[in-house]
Amino acid sequence: MPAHPRLVVIAGLPGVGKTSVAAFLATLVDAVHLSIDAVEESLLASGFARGWQTGVAAYEAGRAMAELNLHLGRVVVVDAVNDSEEARETWRRAAVDTGASLEFVHLILADVSDHQRRLEGRDRGFAHVTEPLWSDVQRRRHEYAPWTDPVLEIDTSNHSADQVAALVEERLALRSIS
Repeated sequence: MPAHPRLVVIAGLPGVGKTSVAAFLATLVDAVHLSIDAVEESLLASGFARGWQTGVAAYEAGRAMAELNLHLGRVVVVDAVNDSEEARETWRRAAVDTGASLEFVHLILADVSDHQRRLEGRDRGFAHVTEPLWSDVQRRRHEYAPWTDPVLEIDTSNHSADQVAALVEERLALRSIS
């Protein structure tokens, strides 16, 4: 068990590899992995209406699960777009409420054609969370709030998800505390 809990938030636009990197990272450092899209999928499958409120509920449910595990002294890896200050405040609150350290990791895909190809070629198996169109991702790119927190930014171009996870682990020195 770590000396004290750590919350690692993997952020970025849809299609940059957040969930894959988070899953590899969680396995690498024996952490809890929480995917906000999976939470939202469950809410929608339970009859919640698609929209902003359900998205907020997914973040809040994820925060509650993160806090339970952080109180146990665990490393928690969350993956979500986190494109607004309000979304990021969710994780700041969780860290403060549990005494955890907070690390934001922002994944980008500098190669725009590769980003579009990855987005349009993915099938995550969700029945209710729909895949965004490339035009939606472009709009979100322009609306993405600038970072006010320290953030580790990594370009996932030309790197596999396991390579990016290893780089995150190395830069944040996560294995030394797990």
